[in-house]
Amino acid sequence: MKKETIHCGQVQVDFLLEAGDTNGCASMFEFTVPPGSKVPIPHYHENFDETIYGLAGIMTFTVEGKAIEIAPGETCFIPRGAVHGFDNLGQENAKALAVITPALLGPIYFKEVANIINGGGPPDIEKLKMVMAKHGLIPAMQKMQTVQ
Repeated sequence: MKKETIHCGQVQVDFLLEAGDTNGCASMFEFTVPPGSKVPIPHYHENFDETIYGLAGIMTFTVEGKAIEIAPGETCFIPRGAVHGFDNLGQENAKALAVITPALLGPIYFKEVANIINGGGPPDIEKLKMVMAKHGLIPAMQKMQTVQ
C-alpha cells in the first residue's frame, strides 16, 4: 500500500516502506522520472546502500563513472561510498524501485528537497546541500575535494 507521494520538481516519489515499517532495516520507494527531468547532483551515502530495480522505461545510472542502463526487471546495487547519479535520457517516463538499507532515508528528506525545488525560481543550491548533508547524502564534489 502506498504511504505517500512527494513531487520534487518533475520527479515523483511514492514511499512504500519507511523505517517504522521494517524496524529500521529498509525503506522502499518508487520514483518516476520524465525524460530530461532535473535530477539530484551526483552524490554518495556514507551510511546506507541503495538497490535499484527497473519498473518502466530506461533509467541511466552513473555509478563511480560507469553508465548503467536499467530497464524493467534489471537491477543495480549502489554500495555506500559509491558516487552516483541518474538521468532519463529516453523518450518516455522511467520508473524504478529503490531499496535503502538500513532505512536511513525516508519521506522527510524528499519533503525538504521538494520545499526548496518547488518554491519557484532557481533552487537554492546551498540549502539543497544542507538538506542532503542532514540526511547522509554527500555531493560528489566534496568527495573529490577530500581526495585531492
